[in-house]
Amino acid sequence: MSVSTGVSAPESVFDWIDTRAEARAKAGLARRVRPRPADSTDLDLASNDYLGLARDKRVAGAAAAASLRWGAGSTGSRLVTGSTELHTELEYELANFCGTQSALVFSSGYAANLGVLTALSGPGTAIVADQHIHASLIDGTRLSKADVVVAGHCDVPKVAHALATRGKRRALVVTDSIFSVDGDLAPLAELAATCREHGSALVVDDAHGLGVVGDGGRGAVHAAGLAKAPDVVTTVTLSKSLGAQGGAVLGPSRVIKHLVDTARTFIFDTGLAPSSAAAALAALKVLREEPDRPARALDVAQDLAFRLKEKGFRVSNPTAAVVSVQAPSPEAAVAWAEGCRARGVVVGCFRPPSVPDQISRIRLTARADLTEADVERAVRVISETGASAGAVSRPR
Repeated sequence: MSVSTGVSAPESVFDWIDTRAEARAKAGLARRVRPRPADSTDLDLASNDYLGLARDKRVAGAAAAASLRWGAGSTGSRLVTGSTELHTELEYELANFCGTQSALVFSSGYAANLGVLTALSGPGTAIVADQHIHASLIDGTRLSKADVVVAGHCDVPKVAHALATRGKRRALVVTDSIFSVDGDLAPLAELAATCREHGSALVVDDAHGLGVVGDGGRGAVHAAGLAKAPDVVTTVTLSKSLGAQGGAVLGPSRVIKHLVDTARTFIFDTGLAPSSAAAALAALKVLREEPDRPARALDVAQDLAFRLKEKGFRVSNPTAAVVSVQAPSPEAAVAWAEGCRARGVVVGCFRPPSVPDQISRIRLTARADLTEADVERAVRVISETGASAGAVSRPR
């Protein structure tokens, strides 16, 4: 059956966008871009600056100095003019810190995830992905041309079943280490054992683990004893704990060389700006010199979770710096987040379709530089605005 297209006036071509925007607004799913000021007295519990390094003078100063020396941008793709000595040094330091053979720096964590999944898969591959993986990993699986099976959240038996019944010779199991919605930890050791039993590689996005989890913040993959594993590949971001920008893939040297030759988001993308590479290098140095920062971020997260549970809220059990607090509806989550912002506390607002379980939340991110007074202020404001939004699950 053919569809009659007719002739539309130019101004009506995108009328369908207005219809969908109205539907999102009615469902409480409209989003806004909020430029933040350079200086603010708001208490930030929404960013991913877990170690408080984004504004650290050592980190920001390194970025400024690198811009003056190397220029504002990288000037080209990594394989043309976009690689500098800073990129090579950062790759060495990341691999050394995390305990892997090699590393490759991308312009973002998103690009790293797209690059690794598309380069390590294809029509002859089966991908088994956790239901709650990052959006960038989901997009990577969609672009992979592989057979994709979505397993239940942290469900190792279902992963094993999918691997055992796959129709392709090669296989990848894909998971976050720390999941971004609730901050729970994946069963990495069990997943690795299952992968080996069925001849599969394991790809772990350690974006929320690096800098917070494990010995000195070396990440969840390192903590699980898998950093040097020949069948495990890790992706990380430089924009969370390291306070900079960019992403990286860490793992066996032959995998990294394969990515240089085949990962389209590495080959065709403009390289990471030298200033961001320098900032990440400086942050890694701070992390080595101040190994207590990761534990402090985790302590703050657990303190926030405990106090909010005491107030009657439905709160996740943080294994890193992410704490989520459930809201009764998307509209309530928006109202709650707006109420917090109006009182100077900025929190994240997670709603469908961003949350795979369709449960709306406000999300808090702990930072190592938060004081006891900051935590008390946060709990007071979140509790009072949450009660108004109807988010208390039991009497206080």
